[in-house]
Amino acid sequence: MQQNSEEGRRPSSVLRAPSPRERGEGEDIAIIGGGIIGICAATLLSEAGRSVTVFDRSGICEETSSGNAAAFAFTDVLPLAHKGMVKQLPKWLADPLGPLTIPPAYLPKLLPWLIRFWRAGAPKHYQASLATQAGMMRLAEAEWMGLLDRSGTRPMLHEDGSLELYESEAEFRASLSGWAARKRFGIGFRHVEGEEIAALQPGLAPRFVKGTFVPGWKTVADPKLLGKAVWAYAEKLGARFEHARVERIEADARGATIVLADGTRRTAKKLVIAAGAWSHLLARNLGDRIPLEAERGYNTTLPVSAFDVKRQLIFSGHGFVITPLETGVRVGGAVELGGIDRPPNFARSKAMLEKAKRFLPGLDPSGGREWMGYRPSLPDSLPVIGAARAPNVFYAFGHGHLGLTQAAATGRLIRDLVLGQTPPIDLIPFRAQRF
Repeated sequence: MQQNSEEGRRPSSVLRAPSPRERGEGEDIAIIGGGIIGICAATLLSEAGRSVTVFDRSGICEETSSGNAAAFAFTDVLPLAHKGMVKQLPKWLADPLGPLTIPPAYLPKLLPWLIRFWRAGAPKHYQASLATQAGMMRLAEAEWMGLLDRSGTRPMLHEDGSLELYESEAEFRASLSGWAARKRFGIGFRHVEGEEIAALQPGLAPRFVKGTFVPGWKTVADPKLLGKAVWAYAEKLGARFEHARVERIEADARGATIVLADGTRRTAKKLVIAAGAWSHLLARNLGDRIPLEAERGYNTTLPVSAFDVKRQLIFSGHGFVITPLETGVRVGGAVELGGIDRPPNFARSKAMLEKAKRFLPGLDPSGGREWMGYRPSLPDSLPVIGAARAPNVFYAFGHGHLGLTQAAATGRLIRDLVLGQTPPIDLIPFRAQRF
């Protein structure tokens, strides 16, 4: 029988038995990656009574999961390859500070990924990709709402909707097919203009002729703080954290071995790889070659007093958003396909901030903190969730812009796989071997 998200949870009144590691048997379940995907998987497995240890080189939600745009984008069902990006590529690439850039020296290495991305945008893949993403989003919303309640973090949820803005009638008309697709999946929205735009966000520049308000769009108070709060709940259930850099992994029928940077080895009965943009490097140890690229995203977080932003503002024509957080006003987004080794190019965050000043004329741009993170992205915009080629190893990575949004759903799916239960959605579109 399929187990729902509430079943299998360990009552807090039950005394915790010694873990396999405490008995000298190695780890029960090891997770590589302390970002939002890894900690959601750890939390749901801990609720099911399993002993879990998370390994990460930095800490809990200290890297990419700390600086994202804070959106629960459950209505964002259009795969990236179908959002008009292929048509926009020539124009965007001509602008080194535009919504998407590729350092020229990196282009030869990126070319196979770009070819796969172009193929993923073919019309014959559209309906299947849309239905897969919509199903994942329904699960994501249900699992997150349950996890927020169980972990006591529901007060960190903001349900103010989003406002997507267009600078011309042509830009607005180009968006309509995407909104029609969302409507087929029951996603609510309404197009607005004039005084209604001004009421939804006072102080906008008059350059925006149309907008689309999505009431079901949600954000969180601060993604880093949310992640740490969920982890605190997992720790109460017995989850452990080990600060360590993982060099390589091995696996066989007896379990998995994690080799750390200091040469020490850890064994585990089951292993989950949720290491974001570095996950594919570990997957190679097991014979799985997965075409993952790092979308380098930039932002600037301004003080709370910078502007009274009412809800997340989306400037899709420019590839960035402005999000009101409890800890500041975050201006960020855009895509730089440049791998994990190049130094940050903070001219990109400065360019977005300059645009934000034009779009919100009263914005105070002083006192901001710049940041860059790595979104782990696959060419078809779907993550890898499922079993590795090697036994006892599972993958949970490649969520691109939707890591925070889909984290609780991924945690649910990984829990079901590890426990040998039937997942609530078909995992064939997410399998690692699809490439």
